[in-house]
This record gives sequence, structure tokens and C-alpha cells, in this order.
Amino acid sequence: MPGHLRPLLVVDAANVVGSVPDGWWRDRRGAAERLRDRLAARALGGDGDDTGNGEEIVLVVEGTARGVASVSGVRVVDAPGSGDDRIVELVAAEGRGRPCTVVTADRGLRERVAALGARAAGPRSVR
Repeated sequence: MPGHLRPLLVVDAANVVGSVPDGWWRDRRGAAERLRDRLAARALGGDGDDTGNGEEIVLVVEGTARGVASVSGVRVVDAPGSGDDRIVELVAAEGRGRPCTVVTADRGLRERVAALGARAAGPRSVR
């Protein structure tokens, strides 16, 4: 499947990591890396979830989580400011003409990406 037609999955790292009180606040970067690794397993089909079929997965990180490296199956994008603004920019630039899902529980962000034609899913969809 050509890259521009692959479904795009954009994950709001701060929102997904913050959805479970597991001590993530003590090591935000480490929490983002663990989420990235779970997403990589999804991309490779390693978690038994067949929903990763050919998705391009983008993890957006902000604040002290910036600098997390990309891995096979997951492109990590640093947000220089607001993670929400960077997600909207990505959806506008890369989500046109293909299925696009943004993973977040943030209502305001969900509305902003819906206006661009993207679908929103909650954090549990990738946990």
C-alpha cells in the first residue's frame, strides 16, 4: 500500500500516558518511551491486536518527554510548544486523503481534528 494511502494514527502521548496513574509523572520521558514501545508492538502485530494493519503510527511528545527516539513502526514527533497544536498541524498536513485517527481524551483536541476530517479514539484504544 503506498505510504500516502496508509491509515494515519496520531497518538497524543501526554494525554495517553496521563490516563493511567502509574507514576508516569516521575519519569515522563520513560513513560513516553514505554508507550512508544507498546505502539511499536502494535505496528508489528506483536500484541495480538490486528488493528495495526499497515497504519503509519505517529507519537507526538511534548515538554520533558521531547527527545524520545523513533523506532521501527513508530515515528516520534517533538512538539516545540503545544502538543495539541502540533497534532492539528500533522493531521492537516498528512491526514488528507486517507483514514486518520487521533488518540486522545482531550475534548478540545477531538473537536479540532474532527473539523479536519479525522476520527478520534480514546486512550484505551492503544493501552
